[in-house]
Amino acid sequence: MFWAKVFQTKNDLLLAVCDEDLIEKEIRLKTHKVKISRNFYGGMLISEKIALILMKKATIGNLIGKEIIKIAVENGFIADENIILINGTPHAQYVKII
Repeated sequence: MFWAKVFQTKNDLLLAVCDEDLIEKEIRLKTHKVKISRNFYGGMLISEKIALILMKKATIGNLIGKEIIKIAVENGFIADENIILINGTPHAQYVKII
């Protein structure tokens, strides 16, 4: 399962998704920290099937966690070379240009 939140702007649909176990966790990278907040990622708890549907609709994606990144790579949303690790946790973003 995954936590996901959808943000609609005038021209874009932004999707934020994280692995279920990461919500409200903090990860550190040298002097910076990243909080995987319920405010940004915690709109609804979803399945892999729903995550894929939402990723197809989204024009911007912000993904964090081993499982959601694996699904995004397997389905062509992101490439391995576009994944960064934040203290071992994979993170990637994508933008669809239409």
